[in-house]
Amino acid sequence: MPTLTQTRFWFLRHGETDWNAKGLSQGNVDIPLNANGIAQAQAAAPMLVNRGIASIVASPLSRAHDTAKVAGELLGLPVHLDEGLRETAFGAQEGQPMSEWFSHWVEGSYTPPNGESFADLRTRALAAVNRSLERPGLVLIVAHGALFRALRAEMGLEPNVRTRNAWPMLCDPGTPWTLTDAA
Repeated sequence: MPTLTQTRFWFLRHGETDWNAKGLSQGNVDIPLNANGIAQAQAAAPMLVNRGIASIVASPLSRAHDTAKVAGELLGLPVHLDEGLRETAFGAQEGQPMSEWFSHWVEGSYTPPNGESFADLRTRALAAVNRSLERPGLVLIVAHGALFRALRAEMGLEPNVRTRNAWPMLCDPGTPWTLTDAA
């Protein structure tokens, strides 16, 4: 079974959207950053300066891609997109309030109708991050909260922990991995 490449990388969840602010499940719906999310991306980018980042890979959904572009402009780096970094498909739960169903989804006991299982997300996220880590130098991955939960599971960490919007984290290999905030 494939494992997460034992290479340090930066992870940045996208900035806030209106649906984040309302506690709604976004999934594959392409909800743009709101004004607060743009400000969060602009505040996060300087935290990534002089961190050795040589490559940026992002989800193609606009909330992640736009967050990555803000960092890329400041770092003078292009943003590469990887479909595998898209947020999970929550199917019938997209646009609905985040509630108990979400914990059951992470545990693997529930998959929304027309949605992607947490196990399938783990497999997809692992492949996408491993592809991203083949790029030169220290890599910044800009993606989504549920996807990072899948990565946390691959890192040997508690998966059902909310990732802060637009807050860079350095991910260091180990058993389990270590996450360090940029601040």
